[in-house]
Amino acid sequence: MPKIERFEDIQAWQKARELVKEIYSVSNAGAFTRDFGLRDQIRRASVSIMLNIA
Repeated sequence: MPKIERFEDIQAWQKARELVKEIYSVSNAGAFTRDFGLRDQIRRASVSIMLNIA
C-alpha cells in the first residue's frame, strides 16, 4: 500500500476533484443558468465531498 503524504495523494480525493470539474461544466449550461439557487447548491455539495475527504 503506497504511503499517503498529502491529501492530494488520496485516489478518492482525485476522483472527487474530477467530479467537481464535471459538475461545474454541466451546471454552466441549460436550465442551471437560470436557477442560481439550485446551481449553487449542487456546486457546494460537490465541493463538500472533496473537502470532507481532505
